[in-house]
Amino acid sequence: MARQQIARNAKQVGEAIRRQRRLQEMQQTELAEKSGLRQATISALESGAPGTHLRTVFDVLAALGLELVIQPRSRGLQENIEDLF
Repeated sequence: MARQQIARNAKQVGEAIRRQRRLQEMQQTELAEKSGLRQATISALESGAPGTHLRTVFDVLAALGLELVIQPRSRGLQENIEDLF
């Protein structure tokens, strides 16, 4: 089973998509072709550029064979370091 990745903002979503694309040994141009998007759109998504449409995210996830899972936010030590003291 693949390792789950947590993403809480656009930049982290883009990084997760880039990581998955690379794990599948796919170039941005290949992903663009497979998802019906332009390579520049893939690049913008992977960099977390503002203004990316939700439909674009889902098209790319589908092209990579991935799905989005919504769950309650977990609490990590990095988030609330003040709670340690």
